[in-house]
Amino acid sequence: MRGSLLLKEYNIIEKMSEPWPNDAVLYQPYEAEQILLAENASCLAVKTYLKMCNLPYDIRACANAEFMSPGGRMTKLPVLKAGAFILAEFEPIVNFVEQKNEAIGKWMDEDEKAEMRSYVCLTENIFTMAELYISFMLKPVYDEVTAPRNGCVFPWPLNKIQNYSKRCQAKKMLKVYQWTDMSIDDVIEKVHKCCENLQMKLGESSGDYFYGDKPCELDAIVFGHLFSVLTVKLPNMALAQTVKKFELLVKFCRFIEDQDFK
Repeated sequence: MRGSLLLKEYNIIEKMSEPWPNDAVLYQPYEAEQILLAENASCLAVKTYLKMCNLPYDIRACANAEFMSPGGRMTKLPVLKAGAFILAEFEPIVNFVEQKNEAIGKWMDEDEKAEMRSYVCLTENIFTMAELYISFMLKPVYDEVTAPRNGCVFPWPLNKIQNYSKRCQAKKMLKVYQWTDMSIDDVIEKVHKCCENLQMKLGESSGDYFYGDKPCELDAIVFGHLFSVLTVKLPNMALAQTVKKFELLVKFCRFIEDQDFK
């Protein structure tokens, strides 16, 4: 029994070290009609990272992308199918790419990597929570954008049930991270502080990226969240207005857009 488990583990490790497949697919909700702010940011961060790694992939939009996910800590999206593996969200996908020695940031020393990952964690936590708060806790945004978009792919009354379930999940996550009792001003203050830290770090760089002339995963996740916040139209644009106060970060977003998406 133990021998078979060891063999199975060995086979998994062997498969993980295989070259990146040419038929990798990213699954996400429909961009025009369905995807929500936090999901859009997570999907864009992964797409940016894979582009920075020069790894080929196709994008497939589908109504049930969230339910295809093997799970996740935040949005459960996007879902990556690469060979025999199915993964979801930014961090697991980055770890998977690193196993294949295809990752950007290999040139960084251990201290730089540890610092960079602390910034990744800060960015993902603060911005994802803020995006969920704006989408589910502010009534005008929920009524005019979140509920119609989330429920659009389901017939009545399933759309109502799905919206209720999604909102409960979001509120539960916000409660775990102690965001439910915050006011919108508290949320904006946290985002402002996060942007201050990111702009300070970017200002210390000798190049266009956070750590010089080469990209790393921090560049991808910062772009994913900031660009989504800046470009997704909502009844309350407080997040976008806060990000726009940081000229260096806005300039960074334009730079990444020109480099990887034009």
